[in-house]
Amino acid sequence: MITTEEMKQLEDNCGISKLQLMENAGRGIADIIKNRFKDLKDKNILFVCYHGNNGGDGFAAARHLSDFCEVDVLFIGDESRLKDEANTNYRRVLNNEKIQLLFDFEDIDFDAYDIIVDSILGIGVEGNLKEPIGDVVDNFNRSKAFKISIDIPTGLNPDNGVIADKAVNPDLIITMHDLKPGLEKFKDKTAIVDIGI
Repeated sequence: MITTEEMKQLEDNCGISKLQLMENAGRGIADIIKNRFKDLKDKNILFVCYHGNNGGDGFAAARHLSDFCEVDVLFIGDESRLKDEANTNYRRVLNNEKIQLLFDFEDIDFDAYDIIVDSILGIGVEGNLKEPIGDVVDNFNRSKAFKISIDIPTGLNPDNGVIADKAVNPDLIITMHDLKPGLEKFKDKTAIVDIGI
């Protein structure tokens, strides 16, 4: 198991660029989804992304899946706050004709998708969820779609598993490198991606 602080130190000191780590994460996430569903060609997937690195992982995974099925990306973050690596992958999605980029969650029918992917906060959660994240989490949880969280379900503390007010309740969690302490009670529905560190 690895704590948030240990994970950040490992990423900073592993000798692999953060952009490459994000690319490895995106490819690994896509591979797990492809293996889980075998045939994706008739499936449609919605990635819900914020402006942090968790969103960046989602952008990268969306790109890797866009050759196999219909992929939409709902961006609920602030474009001006995208970090370098997440911004690079946001631009790649923006310029990908196979992916529809959406911005207004109130116009989204979450039940219209076969799979929805939580790429909102990951290990960066602190305290209660701000809006619109709280509303999006409610919509996410109400959906009949198969629900996936990237790294950590949004709203769950990665180090102790505490939920401040609400959290995504996924069917599958795809976490990076190693199980986080907060995921121990969900280990039976957690898959681990080797991102090369």
